Amino acid sequence: MPIDNRLVPHALAAQTAQLPDAWAAAFAHSAVADALAAITAHVEQRLTEGASVYPATPFRALHGLAPSDVRVVILGQDPYHGPGQAQGLAFSVPDDCKRPPSLRNIFNEIAQEFPGTPVPQGNDLSPWADQGVLLLNTALTVEDGLPASHAKRGWETVTDALISLVARDPSPKAFLLWGAHAQAKRLLLPDNSGHLVLMSNHPSPLSARRPPVPFLGCGHFRATNDWLVDQGKNPIDWGLDKKIIPLQGEFGL
Repeated sequence: MPIDNRLVPHALAAQTAQLPDAWAAAFAHSAVADALAAITAHVEQRLTEGASVYPATPFRALHGLAPSDVRVVILGQDPYHGPGQAQGLAFSVPDDCKRPPSLRNIFNEIAQEFPGTPVPQGNDLSPWADQGVLLLNTALTVEDGLPASHAKRGWETVTDALISLVARDPSPKAFLLWGAHAQAKRLLLPDNSGHLVLMSNHPSPLSARRPPVPFLGCGHFRATNDWLVDQGKNPIDWGLDKKIIPLQGEFGL
């Protein structure tokens, strides 16, 4: 039976008040504060009207990960809109949830880039977040069965501010921008920042194999690890079931 991942009334405002201090600068501008107030009011109205809104923890991606801790940024669009799916981390679902097609393609790409690596049995991408991967949707809530239902309601102003805060951090990051929606955020990255920016089609089956840059075969996960090592940082273990990076010799360390 799916977990109950519905947002409860007044929880969004309460979670906003408990956001980590490291992210406070993103909300300092009045336009961002106003946008957050607007989407919060809309969410509360929809809950009052009986809508089911996901996930229960919209700001989960920000907890345990300060901007200075972020090493890799992966952007999604809005949360999964089915019961028990969305967790507050882009592309991630609970381990006992049916694997969404985009996540299946992500795991298939990782297995291709790291030969001999089994496709993970789990679906929860928390181990990536624990290593400094910011898994951020550009809209942080959605209504049951209604994709993009909370897009253009203010979330984009909020998440643009979060992306900009990460991009201004002096430590270079890898930005993996999949699909036109994510690639539009390239404009938020400062010139000469030293960031690695990798772009391809979205991992959705509708676009994963299409030109000009198919997601399948893009090589982003290995390229990210190569770049991190060149920066003097540890590579990301992209596996969820076991370590997949016996790479010290491979990277010449």
